[in-house]
Amino acid sequence: MASGQVWARDAGAQVRQMQTNMPSFVELTVFAILAAASIGLALLVGQYAPIAGVFIGITGVIVSALIASAIKVANQWERGIVLRLGEFRGIRGPGIFFIVPVVDRVRMLDMRVLTHHIREQEVITRDNVPVTIDSVLFYRVTNVEDAVMKIQDYAFAIAQLAQSALRDVVGGMTLDELLAEREQIAREVAQHVEIDSKDWGLHVTGIRLQDIDMPEELKKIMSRQAGAEREKRATITKAEGDKLAAENLAAAAAIMSASPGAMQLRTLQTIDGLGPSASNTVLLAVPTEMMESLKRLGHSS
Repeated sequence: MASGQVWARDAGAQVRQMQTNMPSFVELTVFAILAAASIGLALLVGQYAPIAGVFIGITGVIVSALIASAIKVANQWERGIVLRLGEFRGIRGPGIFFIVPVVDRVRMLDMRVLTHHIREQEVITRDNVPVTIDSVLFYRVTNVEDAVMKIQDYAFAIAQLAQSALRDVVGGMTLDELLAEREQIAREVAQHVEIDSKDWGLHVTGIRLQDIDMPEELKKIMSRQAGAEREKRATITKAEGDKLAAENLAAAAAIMSASPGAMQLRTLQTIDGLGPSASNTVLLAVPTEMMESLKRLGHSS
């Protein structure tokens, strides 16, 4: 394991431990009230017996701190695991609960869905293409006892497990499959992580692939390939249109040839479509009737 990952894991564990050990508002309020009462009593007694007043004040502050530390409050989304002299004693919360000062230790766990950003992973696909994948893991704690007792740092552990599962799944797919089946890949990775982390009291709600990055040269090649594919489809579509137009023209010619006056009417329509402009001059060297008579004579001979 790299030293940076070890430092990140230890730092995260220290932050969570500090958040657990911070006194709540109720503890501070109870301590302030009891300490103020003790100091007030010490000042009153100190007017007649200074030594006794100092003793009462010091003792009162210590007792106030112990009483306040015995009061714990767990939010609706939190559960507290109680250890008495290092031995598991039970799970408390949500709401207010009490512990034995000095002897008991409490660790609070968040039961909500937690989000962990999986840092960019460089993976080699099955067809030897290097890709960089950016993803997000969503999970939650379902068993507080297992999450604390069976794993040292469940947040760091499930993050490493998700990275390994992502490498394994993506490494067994080609680049085309990776780009086309992102949701399927996310489901497979989530299933792998769920199976391995279930014994730790964790449940994976989902994994999302945010971004898939490739080398610039490969992007240019894929862009040229996509352009060639679009040009190919355009050429095929144009050829199919020309073929359909030729078939329609052949069918129209066959219909006109079957009707003696159809061709003459079509010729007149064409002449009429030229418009009355003086620049359009149509010269018929041979009358249409004469052409039809010659054609009939040719057939009869």
